[in-house]
Amino acid sequence: MIKNKIVYLAAVIFSIITGLSYFFNKVALETSEPIDILAHRFTSAFLGLLIGILFGFIKVNLTKEKIKKILPLALFNPLLYFGLQTTGLQYATSVEGGILLASSPIFTLLLASYFLKEKSTLSQKIFIILSVSGVVYITIMKGVTFDFNNILGVVLLLLSAISIASYNVVGRVLNKNFSNMEISFVMISISFIIYNIIAIVKHIMSNDLLNYFTPFTNIDFTISVVYLGVLSSLVSSLINNYVLSNIEASKMSVFANLATVISIFAGVIFLNEHLYYYHIIGSIFIIGGVLGVNFSESIKFKIVKFNKGTDY
Repeated sequence: MIKNKIVYLAAVIFSIITGLSYFFNKVALETSEPIDILAHRFTSAFLGLLIGILFGFIKVNLTKEKIKKILPLALFNPLLYFGLQTTGLQYATSVEGGILLASSPIFTLLLASYFLKEKSTLSQKIFIILSVSGVVYITIMKGVTFDFNNILGVVLLLLSAISIASYNVVGRVLNKNFSNMEISFVMISISFIIYNIIAIVKHIMSNDLLNYFTPFTNIDFTISVVYLGVLSSLVSSLINNYVLSNIEASKMSVFANLATVISIFAGVIFLNEHLYYYHIIGSIFIIGGVLGVNFSESIKFKIVKFNKGTDY
C-alpha cells in the first residue's frame, strides 16, 4: 500500500515537471532556436548525470549489449518526443502543446493492448474517454484556425504525443530487464551527443559558432535550460522509468493529462495567455478521468465488499 502511494506520488510529480516544461520551452524559444535549446537542454542533463556519478549518487553498469537494447527507447524519448515538441511549440501556444499531449493516453492504450496485451477494464476505458473528452472540449471551444503555421505546430505536437506513447510501451518492456538509471543514462547520453552534433554543425555551416553560446547571456534562458535539462529531462526520466516499472503503461500515460492542466495554468500565469471557463471545465474532466483510470478498481472493490457485508 505504501509503495503504491509512492508510485502515484511520483507520477504526480512527473506531471507537474512535464506541465511546467511547456512554459520554460516557450521562454527559451524567445532567445534561441529549437535545436540549440535541445542541445543545451541535454548538455545540462548530461552534466547532471556526470555530477551524480562523480559524487556517487548515480551508479550505472552498462555493456554494449545493454546499450543496443535500450537505444530504441532513446529514439522515441527524448529524441523524437522532445524534438517534435520543441519545434511544434514554435508554431503553437503552450496551451495547445499541453492539450495535444493529452491525446497520448489513447495511443498508449491502443499500443499497450496490441503489443503488451495489457487489459483495461470497462470503467478505465470510460474514464480515459472522460479525460480525453476534456481535451476535445477545450479544443472545440477554443476554435479551429486554418493558419498554416498553426496547423504545422498541431501536427508536430500530435506526433510528439505518439512518440511518448510508444516510449511508454517500449519502456514498460525494458524496465523489466534494466534499471531506471541505466535506461535514463543511455537516453540522455545519446540525446546529448546527437543534438549537440546537429547544433554545432549547423552553426559551423552558417559561420556563426559563437551564437551557439550567446543565449546564455540571457538569465531567463539559462534558468529555463537548467530546468529543462536537470528537472524535465534527467529527473523526469528517472521518475517516469520508475513508475513504468510499477504500473501499467496505460495508467502512467493518463498522467500526461495532469500535465495538460498544469501547462494551461502556467501559460496563463507566466505567459499571460488567456484562461476561459472552458479551460476550467475541461480540466475538471481531465482530472476526473486521471483519478478514475488509476483508482476505479479499488473503488469497485470497496463497493463489492460493502454489499457483501450488507447481505450478510
